[in-house]
Amino acid sequence: MTTLRPSGGEAEYPRLLEIWRSAVEATHHFLAPADVEYYATRVPVYFPEVDLTVAEVDGLAAGFSGIAEGKLEMLFVHNDFRGRGIGSALLRAALDRFPGLTLDVNEQNPQAVGFYLHHGFEVVGRQETDPDGRPFPLLELKRA
Repeated sequence: MTTLRPSGGEAEYPRLLEIWRSAVEATHHFLAPADVEYYATRVPVYFPEVDLTVAEVDGLAAGFSGIAEGKLEMLFVHNDFRGRGIGSALLRAALDRFPGLTLDVNEQNPQAVGFYLHHGFEVVGRQETDPDGRPFPLLELKRA
């Protein structure tokens, strides 16, 4: 059974980074290993900047989301737990809190794009680069 809870804070960041890495390695095939390592140093810097929700399965953190100012900044599910509704549960909880939720998704990650479109989001914009100016286009989404 999946339960959602607030993050336990800094002590939990190593597990959240494991979840992030597992998810990225399974879905972000457009990233070279050096890109993954670059982002792995950046992601933990953002944890304190967002409101983190952790999804647990049998007491083990299996996924998480992070929201700042009504924008979903991150949602990742460990590869071992994909396809079990964890991402959907995290997204529903975010939408319950922020009905006008917006988000950006990597255009080169068709699974994630499809996930958000399936959940009623629509593309409202596109950026050529990510916030670090790297050549990974982002789609801007909002609820239809």
